[in-house]
Amino acid sequence: QVQLVESGGGLVQAGGSLRLSCATSGFPFITYAVQWHRQRPGKERELVATITSTGPSTSYAGFVEGRFTISRDNLKNSAYLQMNSLKPEDTATYYCYVPGLGSVWGPGTQVTVSS
Repeated sequence: QVQLVESGGGLVQAGGSLRLSCATSGFPFITYAVQWHRQRPGKERELVATITSTGPSTSYAGFVEGRFTISRDNLKNSAYLQMNSLKPEDTATYYCYVPGLGSVWGPGTQVTVSS
């Protein structure tokens, strides 16, 4: 059974940092790309960052503006999102997602950035 469990969210002041984690199980993690998505209040879910299975290479949404870093640890079947210089508009529930496994989502982790 595929499982994705996000953690690391919390309340932080603008300009602060958080490191999100995504623990996975039930599939060969090393062979899949991983994405972070977020859903801001009243908005559609949007893609934040992607890391490929090989290389690996990374890509980011335009609003990231060099502030976030996605990474993975294949030995721990985990992915991470380091978020620096957080802004109030980064307030959202953050989810990890694995393309190719169908519509499997974890519970998400809430990030709240105060001004």
